[in-house]
Amino acid sequence: MSKVALVTGGTRGIGAAISLALKKEGCNVAATYSSNSDAANKFSSENGVEVFQWNVADAAACEAGVKQVADKLGAVDILVNNAGISKASMAHKMSVEQWDDVIRTDLDSVFYMTRCVLEGMREKSFGRIISISSINGQKGEMGLINYSAAKAGLLGFTKALAQETARKNITVNAIAPGYIDTEILADASEDFMKSLIGKIPVGRLGTVDEVSRIVTFLASDEAGFITGSTISANGGQYFT
Repeated sequence: MSKVALVTGGTRGIGAAISLALKKEGCNVAATYSSNSDAANKFSSENGVEVFQWNVADAAACEAGVKQVADKLGAVDILVNNAGISKASMAHKMSVEQWDDVIRTDLDSVFYMTRCVLEGMREKSFGRIISISSINGQKGEMGLINYSAAKAGLLGFTKALAQETARKNITVNAIAPGYIDTEILADASEDFMKSLIGKIPVGRLGTVDEVSRIVTFLASDEAGFITGSTISANGGQYFT
């Protein structure tokens, strides 16, 4: 029987690559999105991935959305917490709204989504929970205290929850990508990109497929002895 995988923010960038990789592995994939219905529906029609719209920063919306996924595809076996936003500002200029928006979307949502699927995983004695953190959650980044705090919080969440769920064959892991070649960097200047790549020992950006392959491994039966771990994929830019 095919496993059901739910990928938040699963129609663009890294999330889209994860959705497609899990589908290729035989999963029934549900990908969430927040606002761009045209792009999400195009992704769905071109790739055969079911898409669902809700705000992952809203606990009630997560409960309703997960129920909708379960009614259509079945109970969730694999949860990938990928949805995230970034609102850059130096700390002395950051607004409360900028802080709250990032913390709610990038960190609170992980708890909201996990609590919606956890009981079903416990009943089946199987589950895979994988959260996409960031190199900036490991080392911090100037101008991104909100994002860095949220992504660091994911790592503590992962370690604590892994201890609670291990006996139920539910693994909980995180991935901390470095700088990945996505549309976020598409408009960056040549000088910025030259400086950025100069800081990465392998001399290039990562690819979305390199991240998605880690997800498919952690989601597999073969990864059942790995839990509470953070896998860094940053080209040697930062070691933990």
